[in-house]
Amino acid sequence: MQIAFAIGLLGVYIGWRGIIAKMTGFYDMAGAFKYLLFGIVSGMIFAVASDEMILQFAVIESRINIIYAFIVSLIIGASESALVMFLLGRPKVVSLRASTPYGWTLGLGMGAMFTSVLIVRLFDPVLPGSDYSGFDVIAVAIALSLAVIVCLGNALISTYQGVGVLTSTRFKTFYVSTFSRGILILGCTFILWYPILIIFFSTLIFYYWPTAQTKWLPLGMTPAASQAFRRTLRQDEKIRLAATNRVRGERVENNQNTSDIDDE
Repeated sequence: MQIAFAIGLLGVYIGWRGIIAKMTGFYDMAGAFKYLLFGIVSGMIFAVASDEMILQFAVIESRINIIYAFIVSLIIGASESALVMFLLGRPKVVSLRASTPYGWTLGLGMGAMFTSVLIVRLFDPVLPGSDYSGFDVIAVAIALSLAVIVCLGNALISTYQGVGVLTSTRFKTFYVSTFSRGILILGCTFILWYPILIIFFSTLIFYYWPTAQTKWLPLGMTPAASQAFRRTLRQDEKIRLAATNRVRGERVENNQNTSDIDDE
C-alpha cells in the first residue's frame, strides 16, 4: 500500500514539474498548493466511492455490469465536477484569475488519490479475472502509467472547468467535464483488466497537453503577467539556442551592443 500511494503521488510531481513549476512567479503558488491539498482530501472520498460502488460491486461482485458502472461513474463525475466548479468559481479565486492554475493542482490531487486506490487493487494478486494483478514488473509499469494518465487527465479536466469560469461558460464545461470524468473513471478502472486502454487515454492526454500549456493556463494570468511570461519564454529559448551553438572558449557578445560600439 505504501508503494501504491508513492506511485500515485508521483503523478502529482510530474504534473507539477510539467507546467506549474515553469510558471513560478506568474501565479499564486501558495494558493495552488492549498488547492492541491483540497484535491487530495476530496479525491480520497471520491476514490473510495469509486472503489466501493464501481470496482467492488459492479466489476467484482456483479462480474462487469457495464451499464450500472457507467451510470455510477457519471454520478461520481458529476459530483467531482460540481465540487471543482464551486471551488474554482469562488469570488476571491475569480478576482485573481486563478481558476485555471488552481484547477490544475486541484485535479492533480484528486487524480493522485484515485490512482493510489486503483494501484492497491492492482497489486492484489487475487484480483478476480485479471491476468496482470500482483506485484511484479508488469504491474508496476501499469501502475506508473495509471499515475500519469489519471493525474494529468483530472488536471486537464479541472483546468478546462477553470476556463469555463473565466469565460462564463460554466454550464457547458460542467456537462463536458462530467462526461469526461465518467469516461476516465470507468476506463481507468478497466485498465486493471485491459491495459491496452492505456494507449487510448495517453493519446488524449498528449493531444490536449499543448492546449493546456499555451491556452488554458495562460488564461489565468493578468495581461501584464501573460506578456511577461511570453517574453521570458522567448528569452529562455534564445539563451538555450546560444548555449547550444556556442563554441567552447569563444566569447559571447550581444550583437546589438557590438553594432552600437562600431557606430560610435
